[in-house]
Amino acid sequence: MAVASNFKATLESLTGIFEQQHGHKITIISGATGKQYGQILQGAPFDVFLAADARRPELLERQSKIVKNSRFTYAIGQLALYTPKHPHPTPEFLTIGRFNHLAIANPRLAPYGLAAQQYLQSLKLWQPLQTKLVRGENINQAWQFVHSGNAEAGLLALSQLLQADISKDYYCLLPADDYAPVVQQAVVLKISPEATAFSDFLQSDTARKVIAQWGYTLPDSKDTDHKGTAHVR
Repeated sequence: MAVASNFKATLESLTGIFEQQHGHKITIISGATGKQYGQILQGAPFDVFLAADARRPELLERQSKIVKNSRFTYAIGQLALYTPKHPHPTPEFLTIGRFNHLAIANPRLAPYGLAAQQYLQSLKLWQPLQTKLVRGENINQAWQFVHSGNAEAGLLALSQLLQADISKDYYCLLPADDYAPVVQQAVVLKISPEATAFSDFLQSDTARKVIAQWGYTLPDSKDTDHKGTAHVR
């Protein structure tokens, strides 16, 4: 099963429950959504793809690379500013610019990187901060840049900060209106009992509760909108 880096820890929690309920063993391969999309086009043997966007699953659907009608939204990600050495950050921290390096995921490969770019563009900071940006291949690598001290701040997924049990004193959620929703969609790539069962499980109330606990907002229950429109409650 291929999964976006930001969702790996959440998926590990979910698969633990799923394996107990169904007896199927799940193998998880995490990475940047754009990179995994390329691997799928090259024939990578994944049964299910949990992307961090809606664009790649939609492209796979258009190319008839997925099981028909298997695409659905499973989570909507949230972007946060993390400043481990500067308590009580606000978005103004970015405007003041009292930092040498700001970590983001690569916007070309990672949807959270694209959201970070859009957010900085909304503040008219994308170009002014170019010399301070440190780009990770995926959102987990961006986290590592901050965690290791190589960057003083990062635009990261809220789910990562909850996973690491980071104090709320050191991060702030960024206004969702200032970047396109990080609509995360899943598709079944190959028909198998395990893939079908997990796809159904991921849309269950049990799974949705776990997903919400890990810092995601949710599409409407039993959302069947395959155009990628997130109905956030």
